[in-house]
Formats: sequence, C-alpha cells, structure tokens
Amino acid sequence: CPCNNQCPLRMDSVCNLLGDQQGRCLLMQRLSHIRQDVLGLSLIELVITLAVLALLLVIGAPSISEWLQNAQIRTGSESILSGLQTARNEAVRRNTNVEFRLTNPTTAGGTGWTVILANTGEQIQAAANSEGARNAIATPTPNDAAAVTFNGFGRTPTAPNNVNPTDGSTLMTQIDIDSAVLSAANSRELRILISTGGQVLMCEPTVTEATDPRKCPL
Repeated sequence: CPCNNQCPLRMDSVCNLLGDQQGRCLLMQRLSHIRQDVLGLSLIELVITLAVLALLLVIGAPSISEWLQNAQIRTGSESILSGLQTARNEAVRRNTNVEFRLTNPTTAGGTGWTVILANTGEQIQAAANSEGARNAIATPTPNDAAAVTFNGFGRTPTAPNNVNPTDGSTLMTQIDIDSAVLSAANSRELRILISTGGQVLMCEPTVTEATDPRKCPL
C-alpha cells in the first residue's frame, strides 16, 4: 500500500492507527525504501572518484615532498639550537667551560652533536646524526670549525684567543642548515648565529623584509 512519510510509523497512509502486524509490515516497507535511497556508489562513480584522487595526488606530490624536506631542515636546526642552548646553560650552571661540537658537519644527515665538559671530556648530552633530518646538511662558519666553547659566564672565547680551549680549533660562529635534495629556490634554509656574548639566534637568511622577525641581523 502507498506510504505517507508524514505519518508516524504506526499509521497508515491516511494516518489511521495500525495493529502490531500491520505496523511491522509498514515499517519494513519504509526501511526498504530508505535502504534503496542510501545504496553505495556504482562502479562508474567509484572509478571516477579514484581517478580524481589519483590526479590530486599527482598534482600535490611535489609540494608534499618539498614540505617534508623543509621540515627536516627545521627539525635539524631546532636540534642544533637546543644543543647550543644546553651547552651554554650547563657552562653557567657548573661555572666551567662546556663545549658544543657538531659530529658530522657538511654531510647529508650530519646534524648530530655532543655537549661535553671541556676539561674532562665527560659527555653531558648528545644527539644522533640523521635524527629526523636525514637530508639536512649543517655547514659551519668558518669552514674549518666544528665546535664552540662557552665559559662560566655563558660567553664564548674572544680575540686574540678566540679558539676552543680544548684543542685550539677555530671557534664556530655560525651554522647554516640546508637540504641536500632541494634546489635553492625551494629550500627554506635556516641559520644559527653564535655571538661572542654567547647568545644563540636562529633566523632565515632568505628573508629580506626589515620588519620580519625571521630576518637575520646584519
């Protein structure tokens, strides 16, 4: 019999009250109509949907890859920044020289570091190479530098003895972190600056807007 969807489930098409058996019959009819209305996608609709998804993945894949590589630069930079801050804080806390050293600079994934007591070589903290930054490269300045030492005041050695007291090596003043696989145009390179006062700052060398807080100081 025809069903009026405006009537309750226990009513017929003219809203007369039905008995139990009639009510169950009418309910099953209405549920059958509902199931027909919510049937799944047809094969053609499914194929079209998959084709659209595949197209979106092809278009978006390069952007996703670029984002992931830049995320590795950020991860490696934040790890190095954390290590430098740890070295400085420990030097002040212990009132002694503490050295931060990159373990494998200028190589892909070489963002690992160690923090040690300068006078004994005792390791305080360390981070492994390629830890979340497999394709990131850390390049120190000067080129032959790999370490920086903080004294009990949180400062770095100054001229004329601006060398690391542990081994007399050149003092590191800057670290650039870039990608080994991205082009310069797509890479969001980061830079960490280490002042003689011991301050450690992370910035973006590609930012040129003077009012942008990400800009590296001159």
